[in-house]
Amino acid sequence: KILAPAVDDAREFEVAIGPRNALFVASAFKGFVLAEYLRQVEAGEATPDEQLDLDESVWSLSSPVLNPPELAGKVTALTALEAMIAHSDNTGTDMALKRAGADRVREFIASIGLQNARIPTSTRQFFGYISGFPRWETITWDEVVELLENDPFPTNPILNDTITMAVSPDDFVSFYSRALQGEFFAQPETLLTFRSVLALADSIPLGFPLGVNAFLKGGSIDFSGEHALSLAGGMYVPDRWVYFCLIINWTDAEGGTVAEVLPAFAATSMTIFTWLRDELGNCDHFSI
Repeated sequence: KILAPAVDDAREFEVAIGPRNALFVASAFKGFVLAEYLRQVEAGEATPDEQLDLDESVWSLSSPVLNPPELAGKVTALTALEAMIAHSDNTGTDMALKRAGADRVREFIASIGLQNARIPTSTRQFFGYISGFPRWETITWDEVVELLENDPFPTNPILNDTITMAVSPDDFVSFYSRALQGEFFAQPETLLTFRSVLALADSIPLGFPLGVNAFLKGGSIDFSGEHALSLAGGMYVPDRWVYFCLIINWTDAEGGTVAEVLPAFAATSMTIFTWLRDELGNCDHFSI
């Protein structure tokens, strides 16, 4: 889904395919975690510079910044949040979820009317569940490492009714169209931090042209024959905001790995967002 609200003499632009379908979005859900953490900072319940524990209680797979088990100690909350968004670091995500509370993030999601958004309590629990680990809710780091070396369990689908990362395009566009304008924050400084952290996403150079400001979180996964790629957020072209969500889910029978599909996904994104940058001001409203 792509939505550019009307502004001045420019009409609204909207295009969507299956906007109500909740698909697997992988790490793209982390924008919700960032927003709720910053809301708690505003409420005096947390601070960006507070020290969070970095240890085996939060270590998770796919953590290129906080790099378990090599790194341990304490890091600031802002460091964890930036790692979560900039490089999709799952240890940083689990640190933020632990401190803010996954249920608090879910309450925030529900309070703003998002009906098709589900998040995990931790990425480590999610990996444990889809790997078929019987005690996935209490899985330890050592058990995660053992699973990687020798997984004896039947796997579960990434999109399921127990623990997943699923959001519809409608819900993502609804969230970002309000969050990026500060609707969920009380202070201008919080909105600035929200935008600044989202602007660090490492997927921005792959799918967005020069001349736009992009604020987003993406995600990807390859697991047991299932695959996903996603992008959700907003971008600003001169005098115009555009909110978007692009998600594809596929199986081995439908395509290759993320590494094989990503170049086409990125090229398509670049084409879409370059066209929007260049032509949006001349578009009439239409919907597909």
